[in-house]
Amino acid sequence: MDIYEYAMQMEKDGEIFYRELAEKTADEGTRNILTRLANAEVKHYRLFADMKKHEATQPVDLAYLAEIKNIFVQMRESRTPLPANGRQVDLYRKAQELEKKTRDFYREKAGEVDPSQKAVFLKIADEEQKHFNILESIIDMVSRPQTWLENPEWYHLEEY
Repeated sequence: MDIYEYAMQMEKDGEIFYRELAEKTADEGTRNILTRLANAEVKHYRLFADMKKHEATQPVDLAYLAEIKNIFVQMRESRTPLPANGRQVDLYRKAQELEKKTRDFYREKAGEVDPSQKAVFLKIADEEQKHFNILESIIDMVSRPQTWLENPEWYHLEEY
């Protein structure tokens, strides 16, 4: 399996995982965030498919990250604590592990691809790190709802 096929499979697996996790999530805001992460994985998949065919690639659209940040703001302003579900937290942690693995893979493989594609691999790796951080915010939110609501530095997203 070549780099692109492997990357495409990782993105497909990520999409499926996020969609399944979204179905198991009772909170609408969290479900919305997970669905957006799944949709981002689809975009990554298409990007790698284009790269495999040596077609021009579209720049990575990061607008959804600002939308996710807005969802967090809305959730914080609602001040409705989410019920802690140990099983769900474990699934979020598993998703974090997958994001870390994917990020590390893209960083490693950036040195093995055509120089024109290296920047794309590194940009996707950075985006996977942002996904990791989003999941960390979700874990904080469901694990420590009182702290999360009171902490003005509750998220790890940069301004876009």
